[in-house]
Amino acid sequence: MTASHTPSLGHDRAAPAADVPGGDALAAAFLGDALAGLRQLKALAESAVAQVDDGALGVVIDGEANSIAVLLRHITGNLRSRWTDFLATDGEKPDRRRDEEFEPSGADGDRARLIAEWDAAWAICLASIVALRPGDLLRTVHIRGEPATVVEAIGRTTRHIAQHVGQVVLLAKHLAGDRWTTLSIPRHR
Repeated sequence: MTASHTPSLGHDRAAPAADVPGGDALAAAFLGDALAGLRQLKALAESAVAQVDDGALGVVIDGEANSIAVLLRHITGNLRSRWTDFLATDGEKPDRRRDEEFEPSGADGDRARLIAEWDAAWAICLASIVALRPGDLLRTVHIRGEPATVVEAIGRTTRHIAQHVGQVVLLAKHLAGDRWTTLSIPRHR
C-alpha cells in the first residue's frame, strides 16, 4: 500500500465526531478509556519491573529473547516517536534508531536512566492524547508513511504496548522467581 492510498473504512475520515449524534460524548468516552487503558499498561509494567533486581533488567533468557531493559527502551522509543508532534508529523521520526533499541547496552542495569526515559516518553504520549478533541479522532495521521485515523493510531499504540508489557511481566515473573507477587487476581480466589 502506498502512502497516497487511503484504505476504505466505510466512513469519511474527515467527518468530525461532533456530526454524529452523541459524538462528543462518544469521543470523550473513547479518549477517557484509551487514557485509562494506557495508564494501566504503564502501571502494570512498572509493578513488574519493581519486582526484579537491577542486574536482572539486562538478562536475556535465550538467544531470540529480549531483556526487560530492551523492551523498556523499545516501548520508550516507540512512544516518543509516535506521539511527539502527533497530529503534525509522521509517527516514525527521522532521529529514531529503532534497531538500536533491540541491542544490549552497558546501561541496561541503570534503572534510574531507563525509568527517566520511560516516564518522559509516556508523558509525551499521554499529554498528546489529553490534548485531542472530538473532531480530531477521524483526522488522518501517518505512521511510517501510511495513513491512519487518530482512533486507529491510538488502537495501534495500545495493542503494541500491551504486547510488550505482557513480555515484561512474563520476564519479570520468571526472573523474580518465588519472590514474585501477583499483579492480578491470585489463583483460587
